[in-house]
This record gives sequence, structure tokens and C-alpha cells, in this order.
Amino acid sequence: MARVFITGLGFVTSIGNDATTVSRHLRELRHGFELFPPFQKPDIPCKVVGTIKDFSTDSPDPEDWTFPSRYKIKRELLRSMAPNGLFAHCAALQAIEDAQLKEADISNPETGLYAASGGSPFLLHHHHQRLQKLGVMRCSPLGIVASIVGTLNFNLVAAFKILGASCGFSSACASSAHALGYAFDDIVLGRQQRMFVIGAEDGNVDAILPFAGMRTLSLQTDPNLASRPFDTARDGFVGTGGATVLIMESEAEVARRGVKPYAEMLGWGQASDGYNVAISHPEGSGSAAAMVHALRASGVRPEEVDYVNAHATSTLIGDVSEARALRSVFRDSVPDRPVVSSTKALTGHGLSLAGAMESAFSVLALREGFIPGNAHLVNVDPECQGLNLPRTTQERQAGIVLKNSSGFGGANVALVFKRA
Repeated sequence: MARVFITGLGFVTSIGNDATTVSRHLRELRHGFELFPPFQKPDIPCKVVGTIKDFSTDSPDPEDWTFPSRYKIKRELLRSMAPNGLFAHCAALQAIEDAQLKEADISNPETGLYAASGGSPFLLHHHHQRLQKLGVMRCSPLGIVASIVGTLNFNLVAAFKILGASCGFSSACASSAHALGYAFDDIVLGRQQRMFVIGAEDGNVDAILPFAGMRTLSLQTDPNLASRPFDTARDGFVGTGGATVLIMESEAEVARRGVKPYAEMLGWGQASDGYNVAISHPEGSGSAAAMVHALRASGVRPEEVDYVNAHATSTLIGDVSEARALRSVFRDSVPDRPVVSSTKALTGHGLSLAGAMESAFSVLALREGFIPGNAHLVNVDPECQGLNLPRTTQERQAGIVLKNSSGFGGANVALVFKRA
């Protein structure tokens, strides 16, 4: 069975829009939160967002969008994109350059693309309103493909002339982790030699504010206190958007092209809670099962894992559930191993984007030899005690990383990466 490597990364995130900046901010534990101007109203209780810098996508008309001049995107491509599509396209261009791919490497039957987003509620609302007010024949012919779930893969497959497998994933906050898992399977089984895996979200009012109705967003007004996974004072997550792209390749392609990979992906696992539509199982049973499956599939013993990039979103129930799952899986490991941290303390929660973004953080840290600490963690929740939760970044080389993701309905995914 083929081995699978990560050879390219691309980022548009609240903590940076390139790998160099992202790596520095992960090391320095520098967050990307700001008081979000559209939320500074008396009737909106949440105030802080992990904002995307250097991009402006407030208008429903892509003609009005602005983005860094280094990216050259044709007008006919922009017309069918949501904001998340713009972020993803730019991140894909970065990843292609990073992996040193040529056009023939991208557009061939051996290269596929899996993507994950929640669609664009912003554009869906805009186009639906236009239909109701002006009539169906005054609607944009591209309104559907720009807004519905699947808009990412529709646009990216067409823009980059992908000829291999393509699919969109929709399992809420586990979506792009699922995409990574199934892309791994396609390469291992010889169906594809290369896969693009993309997670992206708009990160605007329409994408984030509805979570306030679920009582899951932080109400903190201080950006330095708003996202505090595992802390006793946490009060909800901070929303964010952006995009991350990972390029996965078979060992044969890595050797043929002579590129240096970030990391090897060893395997993955998934399991469901079967408990509640929106709340994690209190004991973390599904998350624990996903981790056990992932470790078994990877041939890795729990005591061999150096670092866990936790899903921990900074919600009251979710963090405790994952902490219990981690204690269950790693109960026989040596003391202080593995190190556990949640990089959502820096970025906020990227929803469908989270699994891909945090997997990319993990493999970036693997190649560069550091382990991110837990920003903003002051007092560990007693329910989360027993985990090794360092407050500062550790400048040391990890060998194996496990990445957790969870989504609505109790969908749990665990991914295992190894230093290349």
C-alpha cells in the first residue's frame, strides 16, 4: 500500500496568509482576534472575530472585492465564487508553488480534489432576496454555484482543471478532516497519486452570527480573553474564516519529483457519538473511539504520540468531553505525554475549515521542530486536569502528531501524522 506525504501548504487565516507568517505566529502564540466592526451593536452580544487581513469581501459583487496583488485571478473565475472560494483559490496558488507542482502535475487523471465548506450563507441570502424582490430572471445565473454547499469544489475543480476524483464534504466542523481521511484512502489504495484537500469558510456576519443563537460564541469584549480552550473561565468559541490547502502525494510521486515533504500521514479513524445533534457525548466516547481507530490503522501505540492538536473550541461542554476522551486513550502513556494544545486559542474556530487548517499547523510544526503552547490558558478547568497543557511553545522536535476534529451529530475524526 502506498505511503502518503504532505508536500504543499497554503494559508489564508486570521494568524497569517502564508506559511512563514503562520509559523511565526504559532511559535509566538500571537492571536488573530479583533473587535469585529459589524458586531459592535447593542443587539449583538458577541464582539470578537478571528479576522482575515488584506482581503475585503463585504460586497455581494465580486467586482468590488480586493485582495493581495500577488494573486492573479481572472474575472470570469471570480464571478462564480463566494468569499471562501476566493480565500481557497489564493491558498491553492500558494500550495501549488510550495509543492513545486507544474500544470501537468495538477491537471491529469491521477490528481483529485476534496473540499469542505458550509457554503456561503451571505451570498445565499443575497441571491434569495433578489429572487423574491426582483423576480427569477433578474437573478445571477451563477448565484447557485457561488453560494450553495459545494461551491468550493465546483469552482476549484473548474479553475484548476482537475481531472481526478472530486467531492465536497459536509460534516460540519469535522468536514475537512473527513476530506483529508478519504483523500488519504484514495492515495493508499492507488486510486490517485495526488490530492488537493481544501477547507474554507467566509468568516463574515452570516457565517458566524447564527452561532450566537446556539449560545456557543464567546461574549468577551477583550480579544486577549475571548478564546481560552481548557480554561475554567472560557465562555464559548470565537468565529473565523479563511482557507487552508494541503497537497497530499504518494511516495512514488514524492520520489519522482524530488521534493521535501512536510510530513507523512500514517492513517486516520472516525466514529460517531450517537448522542445529540449538537452536543458532544459527555464522556467523549466517540472521540476516544476515533483516536483508537486512527492509532490502530497507523500502527502507532498511544505512548508514541508526542503531540495532540486538540479540537477544543473553548466551549464549556466540548472541551471537557475531549479531555475525558484524551485521558481515556492515553491513560497508560508515560507522564507528561502527549503534549496537548488547541491552536483555536489563536485563530478561533474555522468550522468546516478547522480540520484542514489545524492539520496544516501540525505538519508545519513537525517540519520546523516546535510544539505550539496553549495561549490564554490561566486556570485549567478541574475537569480537564491530567492533560499536559503547556502555556508556552516548546522548541523541540515531535515525531508523531494526532489531530482531533469533531462536528455536529457527534461526528469525530482523528488523523495521525509523522515527521518525514
